[in-house]
Amino acid sequence: MNKKLHIKKGDMVYVNAGDDKGKTGKVLEVLTKKDRAIVEGVNMVSKHTKPNAKHPQGGIIKQEAGIHISNLQVIDPVKGGPTRIGRRIGEKGKLVRYAKKSGEEIK
Repeated sequence: MNKKLHIKKGDMVYVNAGDDKGKTGKVLEVLTKKDRAIVEGVNMVSKHTKPNAKHPQGGIIKQEAGIHISNLQVIDPVKGGPTRIGRRIGEKGKLVRYAKKSGEEIK
């Protein structure tokens, strides 16, 4: 069964806790089973890799690690700051997400 999360792939989010508090970035991937999201440029970790086709030299590569979704807030499309997310029935009878701060629908 799928969980309904307040964050989706492609959303611009604000990090409200942790080492990267205050940063913003685009969600690259949502890991629903672990309640985590991978955000562009946030929670960077060093990964040691063996030489392969993609990285013929191998070595240490910086990449994004998952961050718990409770530490992320979607950025309001109108006011620009972090906002909470609500759900309501839209014009076409479908459930849509909206920003609680401005009332604006989030695509």
